[in-house]
Amino acid sequence: MTLRLLLEAVVMQWLALAALMLGAWTAWYRTKKSGWIDTGWTLAVGLVGIPSALLSFGPDESTSRRWIVAVLVACWSLRLGWHLAIRTARGTDDPRYAALIKDWGAQAPVQMLRFAEIQALAAIPLVVTILVAAHIPVPELTLLDGLGAATLVFSIAGEALADQQLKKFNAEMKEKVCDRGLWAWSRHPNYFFQWLGWLSYPVIALASVPTFALAILTLSAALWMYWLLVHVSGIPPLERHMAKSRGALFRAYQQRTNSFFPGPRRRAAR
Repeated sequence: MTLRLLLEAVVMQWLALAALMLGAWTAWYRTKKSGWIDTGWTLAVGLVGIPSALLSFGPDESTSRRWIVAVLVACWSLRLGWHLAIRTARGTDDPRYAALIKDWGAQAPVQMLRFAEIQALAAIPLVVTILVAAHIPVPELTLLDGLGAATLVFSIAGEALADQQLKKFNAEMKEKVCDRGLWAWSRHPNYFFQWLGWLSYPVIALASVPTFALAILTLSAALWMYWLLVHVSGIPPLERHMAKSRGALFRAYQQRTNSFFPGPRRRAAR
């Protein structure tokens, strides 16, 4: 894949993502359920990532690898998208978005559209990583393809288990803090497994990373997702909400449980 082809592909990816996120904004505008923004974003990454993986750029690529990457993207996007769609349709507004909408006031529709299109830009490192991993110039499959696929399957299973454990706990123990199962090892195991899945594509691409630039591209999704989840739109606003709504229970949970990477419980400070 030449630099020109890569740049052209990125522009097409961005245009497609922008159009799909406009659709997500429309769903929010009609229902006032901001979960459709996250649902639309997840499905948009899948809808752009799948054809990005399947498109052929030359005879030195593996058709099997392109299909493997496309199936992996589809499994991730459909699982998470379905989970978010069901939660949005049945639940109330996400407290993180509710706080933003309150601050925006009458400008909420314009600001939410701006936010949705920023989400489209934020998805570019993800779909570029998918594109590069699917089109590395190695005609034969390698063990790294299997290892990358196994990494994503493991991450999808872990995130689905974390989501199911939280859903069950919330149904039984309202107004409490979930510290069972995976949630006893990490305050955000769903975010951790979400991030872990994006390491699968660099693993696949390790079969052939001819330049430093391509190496950075294959890692860009994992680095980007870590920053977003841990420092921007994931953990910080969610934990502010939990600290406000759960108070001392959540602060005690913070003291004894790792924030992101799973680990054994810490002894609470006296």
